[in-house]
Amino acid sequence: MSDTFKPGTDDVQILQREQCFSGFYRLERLQLRHRLFSGEMGAQIERELFVRHDAVCVLPYDPRRDEVVLIEQFRTGALGKADNPWLIELVAGLIDKDEQPEEVARREAMEEAGLELGALWPVCRYFPSPGGSNEQVHLYVGRCDSEGAEGIFGLPEEGEDIKVHVWSVERALAAVRDGEIDNAASIIALQWLALNRDEVRGAWS
Repeated sequence: MSDTFKPGTDDVQILQREQCFSGFYRLERLQLRHRLFSGEMGAQIERELFVRHDAVCVLPYDPRRDEVVLIEQFRTGALGKADNPWLIELVAGLIDKDEQPEEVARREAMEEAGLELGALWPVCRYFPSPGGSNEQVHLYVGRCDSEGAEGIFGLPEEGEDIKVHVWSVERALAAVRDGEIDNAASIIALQWLALNRDEVRGAWS
């Protein structure tokens, strides 16, 4: 198996960067060239880039009850693509202040689910859509007590209306398998938990 590409400092040349839109998010248009696998520099290409804050997603997990806490909320991006645009998701938020990812995870767990998290287990960092966005997701499993976790949460001033669900791990994994859970962060976190569940329970019980 051949080695993967190891870029050097001159293997990407940004010739022009234009700001097309600036709001809470930004849209930029880049003119660039990059090194080809042949070793030559490629032709100039144009790419549009959706510039947004990095995100933090956390799966609250109760190792004693073997339950996860998930949230349900309306998502505009699912309109016209899913039969039901109210999605089952992880607790999540953007790093849009001077905060560390772990701080965002704890703050969002309280705002979106009324949960105080204990230990945080880093799962991974990944790019959800690197073909057109620079967003990176910091993904965690967070220890919690799921007893009595229910209700409607979120910040009304941000248009949030969030319902909390407590599911067994088996039910959540079945929802992944059946397509009821259909967003990347939730699928990745639950599949990771399925693979590492014994280790997590052993460490947290």
